[in-house]
Amino acid sequence: MTINKVTADTDTGAMLQQRFRETRRRTEWLCRHLETEDFVVQPVVDVSPPKWHLGHTTWFFETFVLMSHQPGYRLFHEDFSFVFNSYYEHAGKRVLRTDRGNLSRPTVAEVFRYRAYVDEGMEQLLSGQSLPTEVATLIELGIHHEEQHQELLAADIKYILGNNPLFPAIAVLSQSVEAKEEKPDGPEWISVPEGVYEIGFAGNGFCFDNELNRHKVYLGAYQLCNALVTNGEFLEFIAADGYGHFAHWLSDGWGWVKANNIQAPAYWHKVEGQWHYYTFNGLESVAPDAPLCHISFYEADAFARWRGRRLPTEAEWEAAAGKFNWGRRWEWTNSAYLPYPGFAAAPGAVGEYNGKFMINQMVLRGASDATPPGHSRPSYRNFYPPWMRLAFAGVRLAE
Repeated sequence: MTINKVTADTDTGAMLQQRFRETRRRTEWLCRHLETEDFVVQPVVDVSPPKWHLGHTTWFFETFVLMSHQPGYRLFHEDFSFVFNSYYEHAGKRVLRTDRGNLSRPTVAEVFRYRAYVDEGMEQLLSGQSLPTEVATLIELGIHHEEQHQELLAADIKYILGNNPLFPAIAVLSQSVEAKEEKPDGPEWISVPEGVYEIGFAGNGFCFDNELNRHKVYLGAYQLCNALVTNGEFLEFIAADGYGHFAHWLSDGWGWVKANNIQAPAYWHKVEGQWHYYTFNGLESVAPDAPLCHISFYEADAFARWRGRRLPTEAEWEAAAGKFNWGRRWEWTNSAYLPYPGFAAAPGAVGEYNGKFMINQMVLRGASDATPPGHSRPSYRNFYPPWMRLAFAGVRLAE
């Protein structure tokens, strides 16, 4: 991770303190309507219980900031590192990911007490007269880390409740991210000429290490659609037996479809002959003009092939990002998640953040309606396995 030109003056400390408070409040705001039982459920290995997210984001500040930089700080509980460490080998042993839903203890109430305890320690640190650059860097990283978990938390809550047979409605985000209708005036095609372009993070402020180094790429002439694929367009793919014909699918994707009996995007259900989907408003009729959501890379690629188009590469997406509106859905690209030229992981535990996952993943660009405010930029590189459908992800076509 990199934070460019972070200073250690009083204004920086005050700004970090305010951002820290806002970030911590927003995480708990996302959970404001959960019942106690909702906090513990783990339906599948890729979904973490909300209680675990609350504890893990707190453990991050305790482990990487307070334990090293707040003299006299005492651990809230000696077992919490084992419980709330995610994948940091440098930080010691941890509960298997598959077992997070078995943790009836610590209780939800105790996890909230843990958050309050660590927040108090962070307030004392942030209220000091001086804030060393090293500490400011770690706190900034912790804020962005928690913002990432806020979107993961929203996605995991949706999976937990969307697989409840009662399909409960719950206010997690301000409104359902699927139900917003946005019918484009076009769609139109944006032409990008052949040339050499620069991609990667540039300027001041925060970026993750996988956004570096900025570098030149050659791109042939191409076009991008100015609008995201809608539910209505994808319904046409389903009606044309898109899930039933191997010709549209990559070999791995076709195997995934057959092995898992995939017939529609995640959360879609056919009720009395009509397609419905689960949103935070409960089970609703599929809105045809809303941007498609919760599809895998395999489905995105198959749809593009069926339409006679393709997915853009991440370089094509970033080079053209100033020419179209983005941010409603994470957008699958046809780029494997690989290091940029000159990439080097940081030493120690924070170096495990991105680099170790540069295998068997595909890049998504942009942001989504579930992304926290301010947590997006054109160079941001999100990544998921090609079969994953938890993210609020959709499709922009290229040719």
